[in-house]
Amino acid sequence: MLADWIVAEEGFFVNAIRKSNFAQRVKWTELVTKMGLKGVHFHDLRHAGNIWAAQAGSSTKDLMARMGHDDMRAALRYQQATSDADKKIADRLSDLVDEHRDDGDTEGQADEAE
Repeated sequence: MLADWIVAEEGFFVNAIRKSNFAQRVKWTELVTKMGLKGVHFHDLRHAGNIWAAQAGSSTKDLMARMGHDDMRAALRYQQATSDADKKIADRLSDLVDEHRDDGDTEGQADEAE
């Protein structure tokens, strides 16, 4: 976990975390390399947090507040990126189609048995 690698001084996280102060204080490039995550950028933390918040069911308004946006376009992108609900819906629709086929195909099965 990222928190295991960061030792913050008292009050460090009280103020807003900015790329400029965070990267220097935690030696970001060195840290992600040690963790085997070379190429992970500071902004990736924001992106991941917003994806997870959307997956947890945050409303568009909540995501907008979390991101500091007054335009809903960005929040909607994060909500659209969460495909868990879409997959469940698609799987259930597929099951319903299969059930319908099975129910409607009883005549064909009887013909094959003869």
